[in-house]
Amino acid sequence: MTVKAKKHLGQHFLRDENIAEKIANTLSLERYDKVLEIGPGMGVLTKYLLQKDITTYVIEIDSESVEYLQANFLNLAPRIIEKNFLKYDLNEVFNGSQFAIIGNFPYNISTQIVFKTLKMRDQIPEFSGMFQKEVAQRICEKEGSKAYGILSVLTQAFYDAEYLFTVPPSVFNPPPKVDSGVLRLTRKENFDLPCDEKLFFRVVKTAFQQRRKTLRNSLKTFNLSDNLKANVIFGKRPEQLSVDSFIELTQLIENDI
Repeated sequence: MTVKAKKHLGQHFLRDENIAEKIANTLSLERYDKVLEIGPGMGVLTKYLLQKDITTYVIEIDSESVEYLQANFLNLAPRIIEKNFLKYDLNEVFNGSQFAIIGNFPYNISTQIVFKTLKMRDQIPEFSGMFQKEVAQRICEKEGSKAYGILSVLTQAFYDAEYLFTVPPSVFNPPPKVDSGVLRLTRKENFDLPCDEKLFFRVVKTAFQQRRKTLRNSLKTFNLSDNLKANVIFGKRPEQLSVDSFIELTQLIENDI
């Protein structure tokens, strides 16, 4: 019944206990004493989190899953948040404190979950969970790869990203048509950018919207000076630039406009 209720969210329920425990063990439990699981469903991952020396919260939009969790995890009941993660103000619960995020994330909102995490990075020192394999690889990819893009650069500007392991479709109900991948994001010690953050996001997104073009062509909308465009960096394509190079690029543009 729960599968039907949540199918519209792109959720595939994990039914392999070993994989669930392995995902729970990706948390370091350092620099925070609370963890938020997104989309717990029937609690297969939740029960392993509850065994750890940490306060576990879950956020679940499906009312039938919430009823199941309330009935089967009595100690968790006060910390079950029946809300939409993307729309909910998490500080109604966490009130500015540090917490980790974990989950078997619905495929169709997984990138939005990452972007919300980036916005709240001052409170989220660690993030781990399961994505569609292709998305997990993209988040962790380095420059020089076709998979390297907006999500890679923006995430790695603030977090160290590790691709941990691959999960086959057979361990889910219903089985997805693709492999899944588990990753971990660990917030960098210095997660403040040495450039204008809004401009950085804009530069990265604009550059990759025309990824086959050189930056000289893809960043035309910034109306940059000819002197700046003569810089060797503008002869490169976006996938050739590391995160640090994108920061440097943003600083150059910031000083020019």
